[in-house]
Amino acid sequence: MDVMRIALQAVVVISSLFLVLLILMHKGKGGGLSDMFGGGVSSSLGGSSIAERNLNRMTIIVSIVWVLAIIGLGLVARFQ
Repeated sequence: MDVMRIALQAVVVISSLFLVLLILMHKGKGGGLSDMFGGGVSSSLGGSSIAERNLNRMTIIVSIVWVLAIIGLGLVARFQ
């Protein structure tokens, strides 16, 4: 059980860092902190590009991995 717990903790840490990176790569929608850091200056060229859609998909996949790892850690702690 210790090996599984350590592996799940590693997955949580790596996925957390990757999730933060992916979220910071998203384009700001206006208003809020994104405008303060220059997000409001960029012009919208209409629609979401393929890169943005892929970024959204990757963010969703990494967040699902993160949630499953958290649930797994909870289950390991519960049945230990």
